[in-house]
Amino acid sequence: MDFVTAIKTCLGKYATFKGRASRSEFWYWTLFTWLLSVAAMIVDSAMGGGMAAEPGMQLGASLIMLVTWLPSLAVSVRRLHDVNRSGWWFLLAFTVLGCVVLLYWFVKPGRDANNRYTEYGIVGA
Repeated sequence: MDFVTAIKTCLGKYATFKGRASRSEFWYWTLFTWLLSVAAMIVDSAMGGGMAAEPGMQLGASLIMLVTWLPSLAVSVRRLHDVNRSGWWFLLAFTVLGCVVLLYWFVKPGRDANNRYTEYGIVGA
């Protein structure tokens, strides 16, 4: 999956927690949200709302985080499904060691075979 297709897929499945997400879909979405956040912070700084500004002045970065939070959570859950893990494992993100485990699962190749999270028999969908 290429960059543009991954972005379209994640936006199309904005709050879809069923199914699976390939590694490329997950990592391209992560790159996209990171680039958006950096661009928003640059714009915020140029408009006088940098990191040291008073709260509420970082409107762009806050808006980007708000808009991309749900699809980021959804693609993370679908990525866990691709490695045959329940989406509830994402709660490990609230622990330091859990973040390392999640990173390992996000980097790990998905299962080629159907698993309990495969919709309609489509592998890697």
